[in-house]
Amino acid sequence: MLKGVGREETTRYELPGRDWFLCIGPQNSAAANITVGVAVFPEGSAPAGHVHETQEEVIHVSTGHGQLVTPQGTVELEPGTTVYIPAGLHHATVSTGPGPLELVCSFSPPVVPGSYEASYRDRG
Repeated sequence: MLKGVGREETTRYELPGRDWFLCIGPQNSAAANITVGVAVFPEGSAPAGHVHETQEEVIHVSTGHGQLVTPQGTVELEPGTTVYIPAGLHHATVSTGPGPLELVCSFSPPVVPGSYEASYRDRG
């Protein structure tokens, strides 16, 4: 079934250094192979980062400026930038401002929002 979701219809997750809004995924639609959400990092936010062990991720910057930091290097983020993050790669996002950094995030296979935060912290 075709479905459109407005921001007011999303589920908001408070994750370290950002709010994450679930737009489309198995939790709220017939989507079986993808999760799409929006991450909003306030200006100056720089959470430690995390790893998606089994999900590939693609982020697209809709507003704001920042950096995506990985062991492989740093990508400058600005509106219109799109970045592929392979499964298993540690990555951290820095919001440099002015204003919030907003990313459209797609995951395949689908992700349980926030599940990767706890698993990475638990590895210590």
